[in-house]
Amino acid sequence: MRANRLGAFLAIALTATLASCGSSEPAESPEAAQSRPASAQGPVKLTYWTWAPNMDKIVEVWNKAHPDIQVTVSKQAGGDDAAAKYLTAAKAGNPPDVVQAEYQHLPSFIAADAVADLKAETASIKGEFSEGLWGLVTLGTEAVYGIPQDSGPMMLFYRQDLFDKYGIEVPKTWQEYGEAARTVRKKDPKAYLGTFSSKDPGAFTGLAQQAGAQWWSISGESWKVNIADEPTRKVADFWGALVKEGAIDDMPYFTPEWNKALNDGKLLTWPSAVWAPGVLSSNAPKGKGKWAAAPLPQWNAGESFSGFWGGSSTAVSAKTPNKAAAAQFATWLNTDPAAIELLVKEAAIYPAATKAQSALGAAPEYFANQPDFWQQAAAVSAGARGFTFGPNVGVTYNAFKDGFDKALQDGTPFTGAVQGMQDATVADMRKSGFTIAS
Repeated sequence: MRANRLGAFLAIALTATLASCGSSEPAESPEAAQSRPASAQGPVKLTYWTWAPNMDKIVEVWNKAHPDIQVTVSKQAGGDDAAAKYLTAAKAGNPPDVVQAEYQHLPSFIAADAVADLKAETASIKGEFSEGLWGLVTLGTEAVYGIPQDSGPMMLFYRQDLFDKYGIEVPKTWQEYGEAARTVRKKDPKAYLGTFSSKDPGAFTGLAQQAGAQWWSISGESWKVNIADEPTRKVADFWGALVKEGAIDDMPYFTPEWNKALNDGKLLTWPSAVWAPGVLSSNAPKGKGKWAAAPLPQWNAGESFSGFWGGSSTAVSAKTPNKAAAAQFATWLNTDPAAIELLVKEAAIYPAATKAQSALGAAPEYFANQPDFWQQAAAVSAGARGFTFGPNVGVTYNAFKDGFDKALQDGTPFTGAVQGMQDATVADMRKSGFTIAS
């Protein structure tokens, strides 16, 4: 599908979460802005919505070096609320010029015709990002709806000291992970190798990506939805069997119970993303220097695939009268070596650009025992599989929570919950006016 047709096609319907609102004065058109005399224009003024910490300090560096393009940071709350707020502003005609957009929310922004196609403006920087990351901002089309900013390649975080104590090797395959889980239960009946969280669809999505899942795709002018595909069912079956057997726990992540198990050495692994050190340092302080990171176990020996849990891009509003300037700023923010270094130092994120390695420096303090932490992360990120998110991820994620909660409660197969995700997603998309290919 041609880039200009994709935006028009996706604009057929908006997601159900888009809040209704009154109209406002329309933004000045690019043509009108360009027609004004240069002497009357003065510096271009851009507004940037972001939730990354200390972004104002990073933007200050840009502003000092670019007096002709001045950017003002507007701090947002982040998450689903930030996405809904942006969609509301876009519908009202007063969105910011630049917005931090999580990868899973980009399709909703495209459906609302709320973000610009930056294909021409980003042609020279495509090679600075991995194929998997670039696919997250293109939806598998020729259009480019954002510039990757940060990513969350998944790794296996584990208690190295307890692995040594129990004589466990770091599992290289998921089969070995299951065997290690049984060993832990025999060595310490109060401990578990891991847990399955029915409250964190992002983690499950990343594991499905690693297995080769492709939940959404675009076919002509229709969407294909295949959440209940073979890779996803395989992942669900694997974790469901371990839970049913009692080899792993089923406590949700980010709960007091989970924090205590991590801190007390009763939970030995966490398949998570590169941002995990910050969580572990806060939630399991007693484990400092005892955890290590390795690639995720693989489904087939010798492979080196991963998936993403989290991450965001920098998108440009479709209604900004200053698209070129906004794209210039977004490009600098995510590809300039000095900017990347600031993203690491000030915003504490893992930059998406492949050149970020030199800016990362020493390993996170919590992982000071693993000086090659960032080298490991870079290798994992290079093997993260591409994925296309659909326009109603919120519906899919809610169906995950409902379905897997019920499966855990009733002791039913996890594949039923996966089918429930498929059915809920398709029904919502049809209701919203999207054409679903068979």
